[in-house]
Amino acid sequence: MSGGWKIVKTMGNKITKINPLEGVAADTAGAFTLFFTEILRVPVSTTHTISGAIMGVGAAKRFSAVRWKVSLRLVWAWILTIPVSAVLAALFYIIFGWFGIK
Repeated sequence: MSGGWKIVKTMGNKITKINPLEGVAADTAGAFTLFFTEILRVPVSTTHTISGAIMGVGAAKRFSAVRWKVSLRLVWAWILTIPVSAVLAALFYIIFGWFGIK
């Protein structure tokens, strides 16, 4: 909640510079992706979806328009989110169990 402004800044400026038309294209692609995955009952992250759409818009403009180092850092964060969250959840479960919290 407190880092939301950083997400907006990264999406709007750091991945690639986008103009309003490119923003509409990215939002439309993101919305379509979320709609389609909902039909298939596939859980996806809205942040991941719009990030990918923004990268796609930037790459369509010209491949070098995307700051791939920033994008790679985002991808690593996505990859690490699930296992790190799983380990933390297991640790908290064990700690709560020691104190008899159920």
